[in-house]
This record gives sequence, C-alpha cells and structure tokens, in this order.
Amino acid sequence: MFSRTPELVAATLLAAASASLSFSITAQQIPQQLQPPTNEQLLLLVHAKGDQIYACKSDAAQFTWTLEAPDAQLFDKDGKSFGKHFKGPSWEANDGSRVTGKAVGNTPSPDADSIPWLLVNVIRHDGSGVLSSVTTILRLNTKGGKPPATSCDASHLGQERVPYSADYLFYGPK
Repeated sequence: MFSRTPELVAATLLAAASASLSFSITAQQIPQQLQPPTNEQLLLLVHAKGDQIYACKSDAAQFTWTLEAPDAQLFDKDGKSFGKHFKGPSWEANDGSRVTGKAVGNTPSPDADSIPWLLVNVIRHDGSGVLSSVTTILRLNTKGGKPPATSCDASHLGQERVPYSADYLFYGPK
C-alpha cells in the first residue's frame, strides 16, 4: 500500500500543474516549511516576470539594501497577461480581485543566485473575482531578484531594480 505524504501530494500537484499549464514547475518536493495547509487545493498558477526593488538606506553607521517592493507582471499558462504583483505584497488579477499576504515561511532557492521560495498567508481580500477564495500562496522556481551586488554606501543611496521571475501557486479551501 502507498502512503500519501504531503510532500508526495504536493509533488504530484506540481507535476500535474506543469503538464497542464506548461510552466517551468518541476516535480521537486516542496520543502516541509512551505507546505500549504492540507485542507487547501491548488486553484491556479501564474508566472511573474519583473523586478525586486531595493533601496540603499543608512542608519547611524551602516548602509544596507532593503527590499522596498516587487514590481512584476503576472502571466497565465498561455502567456497572456493575468495581472500584477506589487508592494504589500499584493497580487491583483485583471478582473480587479486582489489579495495581500504575509510571509510565514521561507527556504533558500535551489538556485543560489535567486531570492528564497516563500509560503504566504493571505491577510486581506479586495474586490470579487478569481483571487477571492485564495488563502495561501507559494512562491517557487525563483530566478534572480537578490539584493544588488554593488555595495550599499553613500554613493548608492536610492533605489535599484533587480530582475526576477518566479512561479506563484494560489491555494484555497477544498
């Protein structure tokens, strides 16, 4: 008899999503700390392409790069515009529905040059539409987006944009 671990179920869902949506989702197991709740199901998957915006800021004696916001376009399985991802973090579909979330888990990307994978709980819904029933979001398959490689110092005060892409999986109640 086969056991159905959350990791196997998630990997199977990702494989199915990959086959049906033709995104770059692989059947890699989702790390345990990023598992969506077991009473939720995959509702949709979109691909993001854009920038992570960082600001070089100074406190008394130290300069640091601080994430200000994402700025990305979202695309559906056919490469058509789905919506946008922006400060909040928020995701807005073209139908006007919007969710804002709070990261509750992360793990390093398998690609050392990329921002972490995230588990996000939705804390706010606006509008009515495709995102109305979303309660959890995963950010996977990140490429790029890490803070600028240049040093953050007095000559770099201000903002810099760093290109990134990622797949966002939206979950809601079964």
